[in-house]
Amino acid sequence: MSEMSQDPFDLFVIGGGINGCGIARDAAGRGLRVMLAEKGDLAGATSSASTKLFHGGLRYLEFFEISLVRKALKEREVLLRAMPHISRPMRFVLPYHRDMRFDTETPTSRVLSIVMPWMRGRRPAWLIRLGLFLYDHLGGRKILPGTERLDLRVDPEGTPLQERFVTAYEYSDCWVDDARLVVLNARDAQAHGAHVVTRTEVTDARVVGGLWSVTLRDQKGDRVVRAKALVNAAGPWAEDVVKTVVQRPVAGHVRLVRGSHIVVPRLFDHDKAYFLQGTDGRIIFAIPYEDDFTCIGTTEAPESDPDTTPRCSDTERDYLCAFASEYFKKSINPEDVVWTYSGVRPLYDDGARSATAATRDYVLTLDTGAGAPVLTVFGGKITTYRRLAEAVLDKLDAHLTVKSRWTAGAALPGGDFPVDGVETLVSALRTRYEFMSDIWARRLIRSYGTEAMAILGDARSLAALGQDFGATLTAAEVDWLVAHEFARTADDILWRRSKLGLRLSSGQVDALTAYLSTI
Repeated sequence: MSEMSQDPFDLFVIGGGINGCGIARDAAGRGLRVMLAEKGDLAGATSSASTKLFHGGLRYLEFFEISLVRKALKEREVLLRAMPHISRPMRFVLPYHRDMRFDTETPTSRVLSIVMPWMRGRRPAWLIRLGLFLYDHLGGRKILPGTERLDLRVDPEGTPLQERFVTAYEYSDCWVDDARLVVLNARDAQAHGAHVVTRTEVTDARVVGGLWSVTLRDQKGDRVVRAKALVNAAGPWAEDVVKTVVQRPVAGHVRLVRGSHIVVPRLFDHDKAYFLQGTDGRIIFAIPYEDDFTCIGTTEAPESDPDTTPRCSDTERDYLCAFASEYFKKSINPEDVVWTYSGVRPLYDDGARSATAATRDYVLTLDTGAGAPVLTVFGGKITTYRRLAEAVLDKLDAHLTVKSRWTAGAALPGGDFPVDGVETLVSALRTRYEFMSDIWARRLIRSYGTEAMAILGDARSLAALGQDFGATLTAAEVDWLVAHEFARTADDILWRRSKLGLRLSSGQVDALTAYLSTI
């Protein structure tokens, strides 16, 4: 075991998901000396398996989580301005029918059953409109349009839906590429001086002489670094890190909930999503996905072991197919599913009777009893990751010299262009690289924004970009991902830095794997 001789870091972050990378970015930008270690790939677990939304959480209003909804709604446009390449506004269509029945155990349902007992299990139209009114006004919208009422008999949003749905309400949220969000935060942390390492596990952390002595293990062996403060942002493993790595009393508990999604061929022609309500109290989304597909999810099922790779079960797949088939004219069957993905949400265990009722807000616990501060992150939503990072540094302010907040107006790498500037960039890319198709140019701009030209360089032909792996993926892009975005394996590139795994054959994946072995 070797000990690094450099001065101690101000802050050491465990975990390369969205919370860990967001904290590292914020801290490094405030002048702190930061190191982050991730035992796998960035966004290798929960943060690449979300429903991929920046949203306030309309259904959280049912549980009276007004503060959380307000906080998330305010963040949507802050984030959209910072990353207009990987995020975009999206309209959501909420079909309504007066005979719908809903979960009777939510706080809203219980109140309604007392005041209007004949409405037990129902959501009258006025209640939905009230919820959408709050959703429109709690967050102070400036970019996103407000709610509109749709007549599904004449409006095109009604075309894919069953004819029993006559009315719908359309509201705004945002879509985001979750895994790229994590990587770009890590890159920006690195650009501000942070030391980011992947495939590196933290095996031990203890206080020696008033500093954390952190043992790291990678393929080269063990080494030790020192830090003034420690942040445990290990997501599903946060509680285990407290118990086995830091070896401190546990001040909170994680409730592990598996959320699964299915991907099917595109169900509708427009670029809006659907918000679908079930009789079991769940809601699912049907969202345009990677141009040619529709993503449907999510489920909620308890998990017990964070080390078990989450998989969409046949039961979950069938549930999502049946749920969506209650709304769409086209029946969705298991054989239609082209891909599934699952992630484990590490919710803070607030004692709620069900995962649906459990809070989605984050809880931060600070422990100084070991002689140096360690802060553990429980829970959190992808929408509030930036606010969570600020809250973490607020809590550590008494222990570190922390400069003022800065991330609210700062673009992520490649995001330094207007919210409505994607088409201009796509046009500029196609003008400069005449061999490039619109689909290819659009994918690059949506992934890399203003950095797309840096990837392509002075190329004047497809051949100049090196080996062609298929689906517009070339060696030039692969080289960029390895050099700048911490990618090491084919899965890193095909399922996290992109979703080109949906399009490449097994032979093309093998060719990519072989190429990576030569870099």
